Amino acid sequence: MPKNQTKWREMSGRRRAMVVVLGTAQVALTAAAYRDLVKRPAEQVNGPKSAWAVALLVNWVGPLTYFAKGRITS
Repeated sequence: MPKNQTKWREMSGRRRAMVVVLGTAQVALTAAAYRDLVKRPAEQVNGPKSAWAVALLVNWVGPLTYFAKGRITS
């Protein structure tokens, strides 16, 4: 383990809570993006749906980019 990496048991309660909140937000954002991608017709998606499905796996960047640029809204 790298020297600058803190173990879970060494973190303060506040820092642990922040990790849990941010992790939960990231999972929720990705789940919402996948749900939208699955339900949205291919004609309303910029580019192939399969490419977006892979892009959504890129932490915060994938889902945020999908919501900003991947959907065609009328």
